[in-house]
Amino acid sequence: MTISFMPLSDDNVEVAMAAYASTRDAELALVNWTAEQKDFFIRMQFTAQQQDYQRRFPDAQHFIIEVDGQAAGRLYVVRLDDSIRLLDLTILPAHRKHGIGTRILKDFMSEAQAAGKAVRIYVESFNPSLALFERLGFVPSEELGVHLLMEWRAAQEAPHDAPIA
Repeated sequence: MTISFMPLSDDNVEVAMAAYASTRDAELALVNWTAEQKDFFIRMQFTAQQQDYQRRFPDAQHFIIEVDGQAAGRLYVVRLDDSIRLLDLTILPAHRKHGIGTRILKDFMSEAQAAGKAVRIYVESFNPSLALFERLGFVPSEELGVHLLMEWRAAQEAPHDAPIA
């Protein structure tokens, strides 16, 4: 499995929108809207999210995740002084549970460890991916409504001359 990242562009923005829409499927199943109304809502919310990310994180990189040349999701990331902040990591439903998210997260964890940084991402408390983050050693560091700021830091090594307790 080869994972690559293509910069988000007008040519592939529909993939990013489809990834976003997949995170709203359960919510939209509860409303009695037409397909057109749901599409309008998704497009409006996606655009608002894109604008918010651009305003708050102008240095962020926005990518389409590809697996073996096939679009598989979206990744928005910004590297800050103290952390690697994953603004969004969404795998399309057909590609979930194949280890893609795990591989991407482990790569960021390795990068963060080498740089002495944390990896941070907000996750909804009811999102099934929360189990993945917990399994990889992420812990909640902040709660904001239904969102948890999950954080991973490399284990601190004791100095070699420190007494063993």
